[in-house]
Amino acid sequence: MPNLPTPPRSSRLSGFYQKRIEERVALLAEWADLSREECAVLHENLSVDQADTLIENVVGRYSLPMGIGVNFQINGRDYLVPMVVEEPSVVAAVSYAARLARYGGGFQTGSTKSVMIAQVQLLDVANPTQATAAILANKTRLLALADTSPSITQRGGGPVDIEVRHLAVTPTAPMLIVHLLFDTRDAMGANAINTAAETLAPTLEALTGGRALLRILSNLSDRRRAWAEVTIPVEHLSTPERNGLDVAENIAHANAFAVADPYRAATHNKGIFNGIDAVALATGNDWRAIEAGAHAYAARDGQYRALTTWQVRGGQSSGGLKEESDRRPDRQSSLQPPALYGQLELPLAVGIVGGATRAHPLAQVALKILGVQSARELSEVMAAVGLAQNLAALRALATEGIQRGHMALHARRFVAQSS
Repeated sequence: MPNLPTPPRSSRLSGFYQKRIEERVALLAEWADLSREECAVLHENLSVDQADTLIENVVGRYSLPMGIGVNFQINGRDYLVPMVVEEPSVVAAVSYAARLARYGGGFQTGSTKSVMIAQVQLLDVANPTQATAAILANKTRLLALADTSPSITQRGGGPVDIEVRHLAVTPTAPMLIVHLLFDTRDAMGANAINTAAETLAPTLEALTGGRALLRILSNLSDRRRAWAEVTIPVEHLSTPERNGLDVAENIAHANAFAVADPYRAATHNKGIFNGIDAVALATGNDWRAIEAGAHAYAARDGQYRALTTWQVRGGQSSGGLKEESDRRPDRQSSLQPPALYGQLELPLAVGIVGGATRAHPLAQVALKILGVQSARELSEVMAAVGLAQNLAALRALATEGIQRGHMALHARRFVAQSS
């Protein structure tokens, strides 16, 4: 009898939240081929002795729940997504949004190369124009000096370019800033590029006659971005009280509010990071660095804005939310059925090797559950999770309000605390 192909795994786990913990763990073990020891790590993972090797002055551990975001389909592949978060409704909401996304074929994602930026600050540069020319004339030499990480070089990464910026006006004095662009591959790469920046500093001083002060990475990793998009037919957004097109248009209006108003944008983007931070924590990545870069990116045009775009595309929209070309009379006969389109793009500097990702036993199990093969793939999954979290929040806000489902899950916590 011929060997039949193995059917693809599905993350569409209906009723997962209703199962007992041991049943959920059994499903995860089958999904990710977890050993008995790895399953045990889900419950007892970081010892106090291990914690003492991670940070200083350790006196104990602080535990947070790990849940699983289900239903995710990304670039045609199904994922179960480990999430570490203390806030009720986050995992339930993202799983619901991921189920909605499946009606439109799931999430489509992409990413740039894993290029980070290291900065060297040069003070007391007498002639910035000549200094800039000297740096760029010695680019090949500087890139060779900056090739200081054998492990990253082995993976095909390393320094790729040098840029120079002159800050003529600052609160103290003019300064020349040298950017080293460094491809860190599957590492987040902070230690590697900080080492490279410190290695370059003496040579940069000699070339410019200046004094090197700060030599450190930038967390505005705008050369290392990931994006996700989704298209959902509007009929799948309907509620007993509202039709799907109304819900889709209200989501677009809500997003427009966050694009135009920084007070709303701050809350809007916080919701995105309910999802992204939870995956970062689960996989041992630096959620603070991710947030710093993304919030700076959200203000890149001088005003802090929403990181997402939501539009109604196709069909007959009453809210003026489509592209102008879609409203022309000669196009009406060829219009597609209306759908909600969403997109998220942001800097996402994450790694699957080194740091806490490899030092924390539960982070290793989380990565095995995810099954990602590269840092870029992890960043794309995180972008999809962020977009799903945003969709869930906007849909709630555009229909029954954010508190209805949220407070129901808070009540579950209250009952547990009172018993």
